[in-house]
Amino acid sequence: MLNYLWGSMILIGIIFSVFSGNLSCITNAAINSSKEAVTICLTMLGVLTMWTGLMKIAEKSGLIDALSEKMMPLLKFLFPHLPKQSKAMQYISTNIIANMLGLSWAATPAGLKAMDELQKINPDKETASREMCMFMIINMSSLQIVSVNIIAYRSQYNSQNPSEIIGPGLLATLVSTIVAIVITKILERYDK
Repeated sequence: MLNYLWGSMILIGIIFSVFSGNLSCITNAAINSSKEAVTICLTMLGVLTMWTGLMKIAEKSGLIDALSEKMMPLLKFLFPHLPKQSKAMQYISTNIIANMLGLSWAATPAGLKAMDELQKINPDKETASREMCMFMIINMSSLQIVSVNIIAYRSQYNSQNPSEIIGPGLLATLVSTIVAIVITKILERYDK
């Protein structure tokens, strides 16, 4: 569906540029955008490699396990029907920690494994469990202490202070996460 949407938008843009006499602008924009896309990809590859490596070091050193243990009271509140020793709980905590550090690319594998483990213990395989819904909501609202992606993009575009986004980003994601959790907990009460 999205392929048709994007294809239609590109086709309409090209047709409009032909009738308005701006076809050369489209060509120049396509070439410049392609060059910029490659530059951004290379920049993000460096950032991704560094932070994913740091996550692996944190995992191997036991830091992730220690942080997961500190998060356990909150996780038990959010996922009351999930056993503490469940592999899903470990994957959920790893996902949340990675998202808090702004490492969504490192959080994705843990999130997929968490959903797989949650599905294994789901009694109704055709319907998402409460735990699955709560995890998905938390993952989507994505509380971030450090927005690594945005800082990298701002740095790429020569921002005077690329890290000034940390405060507003933290506030916005904190509010979205709290609202998501509160609404989900309220809806759980009505879904007995």
